[in-house]
Amino acid sequence: MAKKKTPKKEKDGGIDEELLKSTHILGAGEVVEQPITQTLEVNYMPYAMSVILSRAIPEIDGFKPSHRKLLYTMYKMGLLTGGRTKSANIVGQTMRLNPHGDAAIYETMVRLSKGHEVLLHPYIDSKGNFGKGYSRDMQYAASRYTEAKLAPICAELFRDIDRDTVDFVDNYDSTTTEPTLFPVTFPSVLVNANTGIAVGMASSICSFNLREVCETTIEIIKNPEHEVADTLLAPDFIGGGIILYDRAAIEEIYKTGRGGIKVRARYKYDKEYNCIDITEIPPTTTSEAIIDKIIEKVKTGAVKEISDIRDETDKSGLKITIDLKRGVDPDKLMQRLYKMTPLEDSFPCNFNVLIDGMPRVCGVKELLSEWIVFRANCVYRRVSFDLNKASERLHLLKGLEKILLDIDKAVRIVRNTVEESEVVPNLMIGFGIDKTQAEYVAEIKLRHLNREYILKRLNDIESLTSQIAEMQEVLSSKSKIKRIIINELKEVIEKYGQDRRSEICYSAEADDEPEAEAVPDYAVTLFFTKEGYFKKITPQSLRMSGEHKLKEGDRIVQTVETTNNKELLFFTDKCQVYKSKVSEFADTKASVLGEYVAGKLGADQDEKMLYMAVTGDYKGYILFFFENGKVAKVELSSYATKTNRKKLIKAYSDKSPLADIMYIEEDTDIVLRSSAGRLLLFNTGAISPKTTKDTIGVAVMTLKKGHRVVSAREYVEGEFAKPYRYKTKNLPSAGALLSAEDAGEQLELK
Repeated sequence: MAKKKTPKKEKDGGIDEELLKSTHILGAGEVVEQPITQTLEVNYMPYAMSVILSRAIPEIDGFKPSHRKLLYTMYKMGLLTGGRTKSANIVGQTMRLNPHGDAAIYETMVRLSKGHEVLLHPYIDSKGNFGKGYSRDMQYAASRYTEAKLAPICAELFRDIDRDTVDFVDNYDSTTTEPTLFPVTFPSVLVNANTGIAVGMASSICSFNLREVCETTIEIIKNPEHEVADTLLAPDFIGGGIILYDRAAIEEIYKTGRGGIKVRARYKYDKEYNCIDITEIPPTTTSEAIIDKIIEKVKTGAVKEISDIRDETDKSGLKITIDLKRGVDPDKLMQRLYKMTPLEDSFPCNFNVLIDGMPRVCGVKELLSEWIVFRANCVYRRVSFDLNKASERLHLLKGLEKILLDIDKAVRIVRNTVEESEVVPNLMIGFGIDKTQAEYVAEIKLRHLNREYILKRLNDIESLTSQIAEMQEVLSSKSKIKRIIINELKEVIEKYGQDRRSEICYSAEADDEPEAEAVPDYAVTLFFTKEGYFKKITPQSLRMSGEHKLKEGDRIVQTVETTNNKELLFFTDKCQVYKSKVSEFADTKASVLGEYVAGKLGADQDEKMLYMAVTGDYKGYILFFFENGKVAKVELSSYATKTNRKKLIKAYSDKSPLADIMYIEEDTDIVLRSSAGRLLLFNTGAISPKTTKDTIGVAVMTLKKGHRVVSAREYVEGEFAKPYRYKTKNLPSAGALLSAEDAGEQLELK
């Protein structure tokens, strides 16, 4: 191994610069300042454009480059009509066009296969385990174990591809060529689902029924003002499901190329085994994700009607079985599960397609119009190609026609020509034909130098002349080209049209909120302790109970008589509120400790529950009494939520320590007590209610330095001998000290 030279100092102490350049990389190790805008433009933009144009976004033919390279390789391997071959062989051949690893190529192949079940019209006829698109855990086998060939519909992708219908470019090492697009005879860009994430943009195209797409395209060709939604009813997915039809949403997607399609799972109830069998799910989820979510809801108590759930998917297809408890209405349960799990999901639409090398988000009509232009160009190029071939053939036959006048002369010219190179020139001179015609005549076999053969060839002149005239008419008439496209679309419908898989639900009630869970409604008494324990006891059990069991040092601070269908709000010392329902707590007895609310509702570490509010309609107010003498009156409706949110932050202000909390259904008299022993009696009607939960409140009680509000409670009529003593006309007020007369009553204060 040659020893690397190192630069040496010259006699004058300098460095040999020529040797330095030959042994070192110029600029290596140097820190060069570069503006971020220049870095993005020079370094990042080429990468971003490569991802957008050459990887993630489909083109007008409906394919990404990786799809096109794979399918074209299979076409050149003769897999359109031949038998299947090992997938590993296909992957290896595709690497001549696709400079990526075999794993990436095989993943592309899996997605396009029939066995994977993600495309309405798969392009690859597969054999073996190709996994399932609706399953997260069912993985595909290695490429050496599976086999594949092109599906019959691929004939529509490659029809006329060898007749100059599309452009070809060199592959990455210029050893072969590949098509830039496929001359597809139907709008495949809308027939099969296609998604991709590029840099700064993405594409998500849902699949539509082939028959509906072709019929819509035909109608647009005939009438550009055609209303797309009249013939293209809604998307159609390989997994079926139920599409919740919303005409406005559909038209928005058709117009802008953006929006969402709601899809529900399809199920049937097995009365014999009291179970629900789910056989079709939305395309955006998996069976495992659905099962995991339902199990989560069962564990949290949100769903109580399910006794078991399992995946019974087999060779016959997808099947999720849910065992029900006795007496459960399966339809009502499914309505709730639709809202709580991925059994109902929305397919996001973003019709971003590369058209003439530029990404564009198109509506359906715009996309079909662009496809019609593309297909018309393919037909024009095909007819031009056929016209040139026919013209060349006619030219040769006209030369042969001149030979027919004197075959013996032609033979004599050939026999009397000494050198072979002079045969063609002599024929040109002898019959007045050009070099191309002479070459054709000279190549005729000896056995064909008879009048019968030549007359048969000459009969083709008339038909060729007629065909050329027709092709010239086609090239000069846009309407004839459109008629050809329409006829080809009708052929595609006839050969490959299928019935819809996804059912369209037009019912207006489909989007309505499901009926609320049937909660048994009965009288209960709720107990809430200072340490945050909760008990729900029925009146009958309460009558038979003895003394309450409590933790040492704990005591009951709230007792509320209510019913089982009410909602609970637990306010904490961290300015948060946790929402729950009375029905989510089990009935218990006084002799048990009760449930620790912070643990059941998943409160933060060291977070303490301070107060419990019980409501059924969110009417009334929550009063927050702060140590600085201010009182916040917040409408309880401010805590109502449309979703099932369990936790709300900023439930009240944190600007001052909290002295007390109180829920009132209507304005009432309140007694405030300060650390100085002063009492203030006021009516809450004097405080304006707020909808902002964390309002700091208004000043109600004035305090001397070092003192604070220590408690608040509702005024009990008659507890003060002279109530006016503690009242004031204006707020805030300092209140008054307890009179001797009232002190004698030994009022129980907090």
